[in-house]
Amino acid sequence: MPSDLVIVYHRQPYEEVEEDGRIVLKENSSPNGIVPTLKSFFGAVDHGAWIAWKLAEDPSNPDFEQVIEVEDDYGTYSVSRLPLSPHQVREFYHVTSKEAFWPILHSFKERYNYDPVDWPNFREVNWTFAEAAAAEAAEGALVWVHDYNLWLVPGYLRKLRPDLRIAFFHHTPFPAADAFNVLPWRKEIIESLLACDDIGFHIPRFAANFVSAARSLFDIDAVEREPVPGKWLSEGTALMERTMPVRLTHGDRSVSVSVTPVGVDVAYIEDNARSDDAARLTAEIREELGDTKLILSVGRTDYTKGGIEQLASFERVLEDNPDLIGKVRLMHVSVPANRNMAVYENIQNEIEQTAGRINGRFGSLDWQPIALISRAIPFVELVSYYRAADVAWITPLADGMNLVCKEFVAARVDGDGVLVLSEFAGAAVELGSAVLTNPFSNRSMDSAIVSALEMPEYERRTRMASLREVVHGNTVRDWRPGRLSIRKPGVAA
Repeated sequence: MPSDLVIVYHRQPYEEVEEDGRIVLKENSSPNGIVPTLKSFFGAVDHGAWIAWKLAEDPSNPDFEQVIEVEDDYGTYSVSRLPLSPHQVREFYHVTSKEAFWPILHSFKERYNYDPVDWPNFREVNWTFAEAAAAEAAEGALVWVHDYNLWLVPGYLRKLRPDLRIAFFHHTPFPAADAFNVLPWRKEIIESLLACDDIGFHIPRFAANFVSAARSLFDIDAVEREPVPGKWLSEGTALMERTMPVRLTHGDRSVSVSVTPVGVDVAYIEDNARSDDAARLTAEIREELGDTKLILSVGRTDYTKGGIEQLASFERVLEDNPDLIGKVRLMHVSVPANRNMAVYENIQNEIEQTAGRINGRFGSLDWQPIALISRAIPFVELVSYYRAADVAWITPLADGMNLVCKEFVAARVDGDGVLVLSEFAGAAVELGSAVLTNPFSNRSMDSAIVSALEMPEYERRTRMASLREVVHGNTVRDWRPGRLSIRKPGVAA
């Protein structure tokens, strides 16, 4: 059945779990992941489709069922699983996306390496996604493509199906032109994105960077700009912009540029935070801590997340403030992101070595300054730590948005707690009432965490009230595909 909405995303919209010797489809375990949010849009159309890849030892196997119908809480929709070989997945995702694109997107040019990239493979995989979307889409349908590893899909899709409305959302930062243009395929990528009807970003800075890169490579005839809304004017923040592009013209095409920062499922988080299980776990954590203050840091094991820099800051704080020894603990949750890549394994090893050195240097029989957790924590347990923590310390070196800080704020139904947030996280543009810090500055990092620990209750609650107002005002349910309607033009809701 042709679909009025086709979502193109590299991940499947469910988890495959083996039960009693057969594979069953389960909802994704992450409550604030992008997958359930995207599936919720299927409720606005008669039929939807999802395009993803699936690992296949033999992609040519005639028994492979590529298109299946799924029925769940979000409705009935088609899922096209594109069979990719282990080699294709490695080259497309681990090498091209993670070794070449990822460091450039986050402006880490020194970590960039394009020598091993198999660009024909990347083109082939993107073409496969585009073909599948073209086959599923009804006349005039909306195809919503997600993230940088599918950069070439819009251009291919426009050639295959010029009747379609194409939207693209960029979940990572988009770097300045001088960083982006390090990529030798820059012109091919931007040309593909300019085939969209709408291109979306988390914050105005990333939209501005995209337009700057486009103007460096193509004759952009006009750029329409608007003042940035006051809710995104966080004075003194590194990523703040005062105007933002909303439309550009290239040749005979007009492309809208949208800013739609993603939020979290506030109602779900608050329900968990108010649950009996969370109340019990929170009380147990606080009882175990006693008078010790808890700093909580949660992130993936990735050089962009600043975990090593954060641990170094904590070590300096203990050196310079010996009165804190025995009176503060850091719970550092660092979950490995890509276990098969040496760069992430090296970072994990360095985090473990640094934490071990700090514990050996300052710890005692009955007190260890750092509890290092290298596994995913069940959500109710994580929410309990959010509630129990005195400070959430979220200091990435670069981040498209960062939902952990928003989860922390949503979980603080008690109205207390302090958020220390990197000004290089996209969320800092919205969360100006956090204690903002520069993770590239030792002085800024150290003073921010000390001031958070010493902050009086009135100031804590005043800041948290402001943060909660922002998080409540932009939940994941407010997110949308830019300026394009899910429904076809002329079709009533």
